[in-house]
Amino acid sequence: MLSLAMWRTRLGKESALRGGTLAVAHAPLASPRRLDGARRSRCPATPTRDAAEAVGDTSGGPERLTFTAPDDWHLHLRDGDVLADVVPHSASQFSRAIVMPNLTPPVTTAKLACEYRARIMAHVPEGSSFEPLMTLYLTDNTPAEEVHRAKEAGFRAFKLYPAGATTNSDSGVTDVRKCFGALKAMEETGTLLLVHGEVVDPKIDIFDRERVFIETVLPTILDNFPNLKVVLEHITTKHAARFVLDGPKNVAASVTPQHMLLNRNALLVGGIKPHFYCLPILKREEHRLAIVEAATSGHPRFFLGTDSAPHADQNKLSACGCAGIYSAPLALPIYAQVFEENGALDRFEGFASVNGAAFYGVPRNERVVELVREDWRVPANYKFGDDVVVPLGAGLKLTWRLRT
Repeated sequence: MLSLAMWRTRLGKESALRGGTLAVAHAPLASPRRLDGARRSRCPATPTRDAAEAVGDTSGGPERLTFTAPDDWHLHLRDGDVLADVVPHSASQFSRAIVMPNLTPPVTTAKLACEYRARIMAHVPEGSSFEPLMTLYLTDNTPAEEVHRAKEAGFRAFKLYPAGATTNSDSGVTDVRKCFGALKAMEETGTLLLVHGEVVDPKIDIFDRERVFIETVLPTILDNFPNLKVVLEHITTKHAARFVLDGPKNVAASVTPQHMLLNRNALLVGGIKPHFYCLPILKREEHRLAIVEAATSGHPRFFLGTDSAPHADQNKLSACGCAGIYSAPLALPIYAQVFEENGALDRFEGFASVNGAAFYGVPRNERVVELVREDWRVPANYKFGDDVVVPLGAGLKLTWRLRT
């Protein structure tokens, strides 16, 4: 039975569909089919049943992992009635989560962030210690005073969305130079800048947008504000990984499960897979490999950020399908399996529970959690308001489960 490393040498070949449990997700998927329990999705986010049954060789591995409770440093919860469906998923897996502010309308002020936090807290299950860490949405017109108000309210970060780059980003930044007043205040107060690192110039190919941002926009920020802490969110390229590895100590990166698992073949080969569509878009295999290598390296400035982003199934399958992959209920087991298949389980706690807290300047969680080796299958979907949301790897067999 192929290990993940062996499988990679055969990427793109149909025979690779007999790879490890997670490895199969990298390969071109077979013809779409309906999963048992799927309500109507014709393109589920899963490999074929035969491939999903395959289990990587984990003989000799530990039966349980006990480690500091993890945090999610990049999370979308949406708003309204669906909070009741998605908040418990994150609360069951993570102690804290950085909550993204790209609502409609966006969370641009400390007052709006306080109100949003209250709506989230109303759906945290009784007995849970889950803490949403709120962020504010940076615009061309964010005043320095708002940065200070956010700091006083206990909020640690602003999110920079280039206008039009992703979901609900139309109110984002059109020119980073217009934000210099706010960025200066952030540097002075120790407020973090979280960056969706893509340019939106229509002349730039969508697969090159992250690289061009790193080469052009990011230096402008760092040259003018050398003490500003910056997180490159959901990195997808070898260029981003290398920048963090070689760059200044005030730059870190969050890493998603989908960008460790999938390359663009998974999205496009054998038919378009709308449940694998996310932004930044999936890249070539060489970039996925670089992301895995960086995340599992033990380097202290790479940490867990799921970018879990639920959309109703009907919106994912529409003529203009939404970008976003839902992973909150299963991200932790996926990450653990990737680390195991790369011989890096001893570095998993740092990535999941230590590095992010250190970079954000908050204490590590005091409680511990346990992952146990147990085969289970990802549900075909989860309730999402009046619809359903199809998760990453729907129908896939995983080998770790969080003990609750």
